[in-house]
Amino acid sequence: MQHPPSSPKVEALLVVGSLAFDDLEMPSGTFENVLGGAATYSSLAASLIGAHVRLVGVVGTDFDEAHLERLRKRGCDTLGVERAEGKTFRWRGRYAADLMSRTTLDTQLNVFADFRPKIPAAYKSSPYVLLGNIHPTLQVSVLDQVEKPKLVAADTMNFWIHGEPKALAEMLKRIDLLIINDEEARDLSGIHNLVKAAQDIKKRGPTKLIIKRGEHGALLFDDAGVSFVPAYPLEDVRDPTGAGDSFAGGLMGYIARYGIESPHALRRAMYFASALGSFCVEDIGPARLAAITKGDLARRIDAFAQMVDHGAKLSFVD
Repeated sequence: MQHPPSSPKVEALLVVGSLAFDDLEMPSGTFENVLGGAATYSSLAASLIGAHVRLVGVVGTDFDEAHLERLRKRGCDTLGVERAEGKTFRWRGRYAADLMSRTTLDTQLNVFADFRPKIPAAYKSSPYVLLGNIHPTLQVSVLDQVEKPKLVAADTMNFWIHGEPKALAEMLKRIDLLIINDEEARDLSGIHNLVKAAQDIKKRGPTKLIIKRGEHGALLFDDAGVSFVPAYPLEDVRDPTGAGDSFAGGLMGYIARYGIESPHALRRAMYFASALGSFCVEDIGPARLAAITKGDLARRIDAFAQMVDHGAKLSFVD
């Protein structure tokens, strides 16, 4: 799987979302105070590819500066991370034995409850924007502060689909790419068939839609048609918490690194997204994602290429 013949200038990716602490009750044990949050996972994934990540979020006084320093060492600009008086957003969840479902036991919004994204002046010209799973009104407020980005991607969830349909509808009109899972696509459209659901969602604003299907891979729907990337097969899965956010960060990190001049760019980016999502689930929290190197990523991409290579152009002759 080859990159574009020549890579354009690396451009900036603005990532807006949550930084958090997670308390995880897993089949393998209980893990407290795990660094989490959508923006954390997305930023780590995007920075590994080489994107210039500009991070916007909020943390409390209990958030160790060492966490931000680790992000900075990976190349993430944390100028947009606000430190507010109080505690950092915290989520506690319990996973089923097969890790296929989870139950939220406790959610403490803390300083995140009053989060109003403030985009620093140096960030406003960012050509690529990734809006993490926050209130759709806040997602729109970010877009009101930035200057004509080339591509805006956003995530959302069932809570906003059911609880804030009008605000969500306004957000969808403002973005280029929506990244959601199959359950969310069906909830948003009211249609079970994913192909029909995608057609309905694209009519609401985004010209591009990615539907994640966990271990069954992901589907891309855009004006060039439909594309599919498999999930990377793993022997050991420890924690799926940040897999979707790592996928989104990897996808947008690739686009910020290599550009989006053709439909093939998004299709290539899907493999990097899936690879980074697969690394994420191999350890608790973002530990594995933070530890891998570009060499590790290159080897997994090579393995992906071998996995989908059938040795010849597909054709049928009767």
